[in-house]
Amino acid sequence: MKTPVFKGSCTAIVTPFNEHGIDYVRLRRNLDFQYENGTAAVVVCGTTGENATLSNDEHQELVRAAIRDNAGRMKLIVGVGSNNTLTALRRAEGAKAAGADAILMVTPYYNKSTQRGLVEHFSYVADRVDIPMILYNVPSRTGIGLKAETCKTLSEHPNIVGIKEASGDIALGAKIRSLCGDELYIWSGNDDCTVPLMSLGALGVISVASNIVPGAAAKLCALCLDGSFEEASALYAKYAALISALFIETNPIPVKAAMQLMDMDSGILRLPLVEISAENRAKLAAAMRDAGLHV
Repeated sequence: MKTPVFKGSCTAIVTPFNEHGIDYVRLRRNLDFQYENGTAAVVVCGTTGENATLSNDEHQELVRAAIRDNAGRMKLIVGVGSNNTLTALRRAEGAKAAGADAILMVTPYYNKSTQRGLVEHFSYVADRVDIPMILYNVPSRTGIGLKAETCKTLSEHPNIVGIKEASGDIALGAKIRSLCGDELYIWSGNDDCTVPLMSLGALGVISVASNIVPGAAAKLCALCLDGSFEEASALYAKYAALISALFIETNPIPVKAAMQLMDMDSGILRLPLVEISAENRAKLAAAMRDAGLHV
């Protein structure tokens, strides 16, 4: 049986950019905020961290800074996904050298690989870097998804330990769990799927919402891990409209706006992402107030 990287809530943390690059003071503050509110792990350089806009040098520097400032308080997972397998390998090597606890590797985008190609892509990196790998299945962003049978094949690799399941397909999550068991741990990749996936055996969530409500995300996961699903469902209902509003435009546009509304300086977005529209900003603020947040 493999060892899970974490149990509970993991924040897919934003990258606070400024006009000069990455603002590491803001990054440190965000890491402190997560730790102080019960977050079990953080992902840096993920989708929410605008990984696709990071240069290789920025990626390496951001990883080193996050690991230094985290100081072992939470598990630290590094997004290394790319549609170039060799780029993913180099980033995985850098994460391992810097002291990361695990890597998160998304399916390659644009290339539209076959399932056999996906097995080769993930295995190529896992064969060469001795670090726990979490697969990332998010076909709405990449154009290609992992089938349950492919997950089963990949689960046989000793370094591939889990999957961030963000397809929104609960039946797929159930099938992965049935085929792979504890050879491939599941984490929900969507905040709105946390409770149903955890009822099927997922160990937590890799969350966008926890950038602004980390304590609620941590409590939700703790309730599910305790088997208190009725109470967990009630807690989710309190934040359901907010979670929906956080995806009113492409992630991470709304969550960065939400952080700004809470006086948490999240930095600027990088093109091709642009600031949230005035209309959607007002809708987001209303959802935040309804959830009890001060904006």
